[in-house]
Amino acid sequence: MVMSRRDLASRIDHALLSPATLRRDLDEGCRFARNAGVASVCVRPCDLRRTAEAVANSRTAASTVIGFPHGGSTRAIKAVEAREAIEDAQSVLGPTGPAIELDMVVNVGRVVSGDWGPVRDELHAVLDVTRGRGGLLKVIFETGFLNEEQIRRLCEICGESGVDFVKTSTGFGPRGATVDDVRLMREHSPAEVKIKASGGIRTLADAIALIDAGADRIGTSRTAQILDECDT
Repeated sequence: MVMSRRDLASRIDHALLSPATLRRDLDEGCRFARNAGVASVCVRPCDLRRTAEAVANSRTAASTVIGFPHGGSTRAIKAVEAREAIEDAQSVLGPTGPAIELDMVVNVGRVVSGDWGPVRDELHAVLDVTRGRGGLLKVIFETGFLNEEQIRRLCEICGESGVDFVKTSTGFGPRGATVDDVRLMREHSPAEVKIKASGGIRTLADAIALIDAGADRIGTSRTAQILDECDT
């Protein structure tokens, strides 16, 4: 696949999630992301309001993470995180502004244990809050911990629940996205559920391979380097 710089940018969630992110790093990253026309800037919850201010009136959305990076927060805490995040961003953008995007980490231990009831209940709780406030929900699997059957079942539950995206990884787990992960997720997700590949995506070749495999979005902190590899 050959993509223009503009088209590729529109598929990227630019990640600014380092624990040591400074205010100047955030401001520079948001300014770059807005100028590049990326899909969203994904930041720590504490940085979301400032990010919303930085990307207001642009085609770049504000996004943040829930239960990040380990997914071990309780269902109630994840729901509160989701509500507070959307309300923070909407305090800047307004309730009729662009959708706020939330990337929530599942409880990986519950998934590995096959404890699907609590996994489903958590998804519904966070999705209800997100939908009720006009947001989009991406569910992070952390595929490096999962086998194919667990990925398949989680895709089915996410599809039944009606989430917006399923996502491979946090970038803080045992490995990042792979072409095989993305193909498997695409195969077992309904057409209306999009795929986000994230973690370890450092080059244009990485990004294109994952898009070819079925990814609709790419999550990366290497956005500038990847876009600079595009000819146009």
